[in-house]
Amino acid sequence: MAAKHESRIVALGGTFEQPHKGHVKFISKALQVGDQVIIGLSSDSFLAARKKKHHVSSYEDRLSNLKSFLSRIGAIERVTIVPLDDPYGPTIVREEVSSIVVSPETLSTAIEINRIRIGKGMSPLRIYVIDFALAEDGRPISTSRVSEGVINRQGRLLKS
Repeated sequence: MAAKHESRIVALGGTFEQPHKGHVKFISKALQVGDQVIIGLSSDSFLAARKKKHHVSSYEDRLSNLKSFLSRIGAIERVTIVPLDDPYGPTIVREEVSSIVVSPETLSTAIEINRIRIGKGMSPLRIYVIDFALAEDGRPISTSRVSEGVINRQGRLLKS
């Protein structure tokens, strides 16, 4: 009798203000290692408390843009988007989540999530740390730099 394949559920979170090459790298890794992906999309109230350096569109606008982006890359059917009201989202309440994809700047949050999960008697998540996608100048592609007009969403320099 063949072993039953358990669905691998991978989580990741973000603001996804202007989906860019870095987001593609991030989401692509989640799709590579998981059968299903849960994207925690930062809620308006969560972002208000975090004081972003750049303008951030409403949750509804970011959700719509993220869904369009996922459709364009052919991933929408494997992704569930949920509001993220705190740094942890569903990872600390849903035992079936098995992995998390983070950037170097959010690795500490993944470690904290595992501490919370273990404290609740849950299995720790496998953590995948994805390096930043770099722009032509060797610096990370970020929504802040796109918003400032320094680079485009692919990391090409727009001004010196």
